[in-house]
Amino acid sequence: MPLSEIFFLGIVLYLLYRFIFNFFVPIVRTTKQVREQFRNMQDSMRNPGGPGGPGGPFQHSYTHPPEEPQPKKTDARSSSSGNARPSGNTGSSNNNTMGEYIDFEEVK
Repeated sequence: MPLSEIFFLGIVLYLLYRFIFNFFVPIVRTTKQVREQFRNMQDSMRNPGGPGGPGGPFQHSYTHPPEEPQPKKTDARSSSSGNARPSGNTGSSNNNTMGEYIDFEEVK
């Protein structure tokens, strides 16, 4: 076997080695990981009590207290136009501040 054939065979084996371990193996690993993620997602959709579904780790369990009915007040501004909004804080008439929701307003 001449030296040139050995050299050529060495180059071909080296390129084949690099192709397998730098291209083929990462594709196989990625494909396996993506399939596993799809399988986990499908399982979580079938079982809503699992992670990611309703009642999962990102679902908070806070329940709002029942609101007490407020007496209706007639406002001259709101009665003249059906689409007009009364100005001012809507929650100021409520004496009970526990459980009151305050809207966040962005300040520029």
